[in-house]
Amino acid sequence: MRRRQQPPLPKRHGLDPARLRLPEDGDWATIRDHLVERLPRVDPARIDELLRDGGIVDLDGPIRPDAPYVPGGAVWFHRDLPVETPVPFDLTIVHRDDDLLVVDKPHFLATIPRGQHILQTALVRLRRDLELPDLIPAHRLDRVTAGLVLFIINPARRGAYQTMFHKRTVFKEYEAIAPYDPALNLPRVVRSRIMKEKHVLAAQEVEGEPNAETSIELVEHRDGLGRYRLRPLTGRTHQLRLHMNGLGVPILGDDFYPVLTDKPVDDFTRPLQLLAASLEFTDPISNVPRRFETTRKLQAWTDPVGWAG
Repeated sequence: MRRRQQPPLPKRHGLDPARLRLPEDGDWATIRDHLVERLPRVDPARIDELLRDGGIVDLDGPIRPDAPYVPGGAVWFHRDLPVETPVPFDLTIVHRDDDLLVVDKPHFLATIPRGQHILQTALVRLRRDLELPDLIPAHRLDRVTAGLVLFIINPARRGAYQTMFHKRTVFKEYEAIAPYDPALNLPRVVRSRIMKEKHVLAAQEVEGEPNAETSIELVEHRDGLGRYRLRPLTGRTHQLRLHMNGLGVPILGDDFYPVLTDKPVDDFTRPLQLLAASLEFTDPISNVPRRFETTRKLQAWTDPVGWAG
């Protein structure tokens, strides 16, 4: 297996620098000219500033502002970070050993950097706070979903633990709070075909061969609400939310289903009442059974008035 090239810049805020490969074909006179065309969202003045300050480098060091274009070469630099509203909730460590870290993620905190969420993500927080620069997630949760996420501390174990999720040998159980419908026949297994188009926020259920499967049961109900146990066999985008919505009992706090609403990213009220409650698997290294359980509770069940307010 080809080894990943080590960046010539150190991590910043727990993040590797961006790497741009320079195309083999091109008639740019300088690397600067290529970057201006390649990065249209970056002000050319900012590119000039980075070049002057030595912030754009190749394997030989900082690139001069007038450095000629090198077909097939590569450059590295740290992208400017977006302005982020701090997510005012803490991560809880459930388990830590030499190989694994299991945390209880709060609602509204993304698992990994993406788009407008960079520093305010579980991965960056953990790399920084625990001084684990090589930490990586074995899987991920949606930003609005709370609960258990497994991270890999030892890079040598990365393949073994990530393969568990790819092969679906990890048993995941979720809890959800949604309306109670006495006419809904539960437990049941829901199967459907889910499609998610690139750059479209919501996924949808369509006709065709099922590619998503969820076991759903009602644990208890009171005051018009139900507490549900969800066991996904597959891991399609928004699968649990779509399947609950398809049954006519959308999960409380869902801003996508049945109606897509534009909730500001700094609005931390009425969180989606979906919780990754447990992870269970046989450790691929030690062959020892492992089970981890959440420390969190869903507020709409324990404090419905507080959640709604």
